[in-house]
Amino acid sequence: MDSILKIASDNIRILSAEAVQKAKSGHPGMPMGCADFAFTLWYKYMRHNPANPEWLGRDRFVLSAGHGSMLLYSLLYLFEYGMKLEDIKQFRQWQSLTPGHPEYKHTTGVEVTTGPLGSGFATGVGMSIASKQFAAEIGLNNSELFNKQKVYTLCSDGCMMEGTTHEAASLAGHLKLDNLICLYDSNNITIEGDTSLAFTENVGMRYEAYGWRVITIENANSISQVEKGLEKALQSDGRPTFVICKTQIGFGSPNKVNKNSAHGEPLGEEELAATKKRLGFPETPFYINEEVKELCSKRVKELKAEAAVWDNEFNKFLETKPEKAENISKRLHKSIPGNLLEELLKTAPTDEPAASRASAGAILQKASELVPALMGGAADLAPSTKTLVKTQSDFTPENLSGKNFHFGVRELGMGFLINGMSLYGGVIPYAATFTVFSDYMKPALRLAAIQKLNLVYCFTHDSIFVGEDGPTHQPIEQIAMLRSIPGMTVIRPADANEAAHAWNSALRIEGPVAMLLTRQKLDPVPPELKDKIDVAKGAYILSDDKNFDILIIATGSEVNLGLKAAELLRKEGKRIRVVSMPSRELFLAQEKDYQVSVIPENFKNIVSLELGTTFGWEKFIGKSGLAIGLNHFGDSAPYKKLSDEYGFTPEKIVSRINNVFNDLNK
Repeated sequence: MDSILKIASDNIRILSAEAVQKAKSGHPGMPMGCADFAFTLWYKYMRHNPANPEWLGRDRFVLSAGHGSMLLYSLLYLFEYGMKLEDIKQFRQWQSLTPGHPEYKHTTGVEVTTGPLGSGFATGVGMSIASKQFAAEIGLNNSELFNKQKVYTLCSDGCMMEGTTHEAASLAGHLKLDNLICLYDSNNITIEGDTSLAFTENVGMRYEAYGWRVITIENANSISQVEKGLEKALQSDGRPTFVICKTQIGFGSPNKVNKNSAHGEPLGEEELAATKKRLGFPETPFYINEEVKELCSKRVKELKAEAAVWDNEFNKFLETKPEKAENISKRLHKSIPGNLLEELLKTAPTDEPAASRASAGAILQKASELVPALMGGAADLAPSTKTLVKTQSDFTPENLSGKNFHFGVRELGMGFLINGMSLYGGVIPYAATFTVFSDYMKPALRLAAIQKLNLVYCFTHDSIFVGEDGPTHQPIEQIAMLRSIPGMTVIRPADANEAAHAWNSALRIEGPVAMLLTRQKLDPVPPELKDKIDVAKGAYILSDDKNFDILIIATGSEVNLGLKAAELLRKEGKRIRVVSMPSRELFLAQEKDYQVSVIPENFKNIVSLELGTTFGWEKFIGKSGLAIGLNHFGDSAPYKKLSDEYGFTPEKIVSRINNVFNDLNK
């Protein structure tokens, strides 16, 4: 058996190198070095079902070292996931199924969009958490159905250097995620050369310190050693497992093995031919060994049969446990009640002024009750972000069914963890921190948007009215940053009513949602205007005069300010329209006729009001409009002092409007 597994591994080496050569770009060295343990894992140990790539009982495989994508594509081809040889030949080409880095929902069998090193590892930790929580909640965590389910991540030296793996690995060790197995391709080579240039730590000792079990395969290009190592890894001792796979980058290449030139560039035609000869393969382009094809086809049939047995047992469980079956269905389909908005509005605290972080937190309590898939936590800031669900328990090693997650002071890790939770399925995760710390999360936010993940960020303390914490904690440019991410929906509610609408929309939107919430208290929208609220449209007319002279667009906490300024302007005899724009993205997704009905074309006297950078508001106010915001960093002081000093009072807003639109005073 070892001999045919070696031939299959060699075939992956040739196929990967050949695809990179044809594309004239790519990374052949990593697939060539990892082929032995990757193929052995997929063939002998990993539970998967090519006939149903989204099979609930499957293990997850995450290629964190996404630059080695030809390794994954080769496996998907050999194990009959719908990948064709022609797709392999189109590696890195326009609209092919084999892009440079694996893309979720683009290529069947790809579990995660990876590329930025370390992101796949941290996402895998999130998958592991979601797997544990789901199994425990439905009562199958100790059954044969779920207690053997694994999450495998294949990581590189580069992944180990990136900070996100540190954050995620620390939490994984603390949570004792024994369904998590990291395969570390330790080949001591990066693009610039030997890792000794910048990386000399003992990685294994670091992971032991995190609370992981560490196993070393001294020669991961040996099938027999790989089998022994993987068999040991599968025998859980109650901790996540870190397998150091000592490989040779470019293994099989006579002249480029163990060289950084094998990492990120084609081998070259001559070296490719020499590699084929060294490994005993014919010169035939994109050759697939018939014995290997037969071996994989036979294994695919076995995998399908094993999955059918699992499905049969799971269906028996559903039939005998109707209450559990209903909850499982709601989880997997992320069911949302049709009357969710109505129910959330009942819980919105509108009797007195309240910070939107507090009102959104109160609404979250009800949303959690009505949407079983909704769960999440904060980066050690739940008391401030108000995101702890009081009726739910904490997720801990001793209580895996808990729905309150404590991510620790790990914003970057938290971002990728909830990506993984969403990707696992059956979860609409949320993560909370201060708005200014969204900077720490940017790589995870971007990948969430690329993958169109259904999740929510609760970013509180959303303006300089954080106050005394000063400029380091006062967001200025972060809202613009969030809006700049394609596919990110930003919602900045003005009061508790809008917060209820915001949660209702956030849970239904395809793609990530950033909800921006205040520290300071906000007056509720006046009762007579409450029925006008329509967050789902992104912007709506909140207060209006016929034949208005000035149009004020405000977001979030500045809607209060806009309404008060409008009343002062009306006392001066001016006619005002106030538009609440909680979400630019949702507004721009509306029909043109609706957009024009709210903000008429060619109307010039438009004011935007938002406590942050004015960047981007020209799209809505035009060249003659007035953007009132803050284009510099703040100061440490009570927020009311900052409001006065920076001109964010109704009187000073009115003064600025009159100075710019002075022709109205004539």
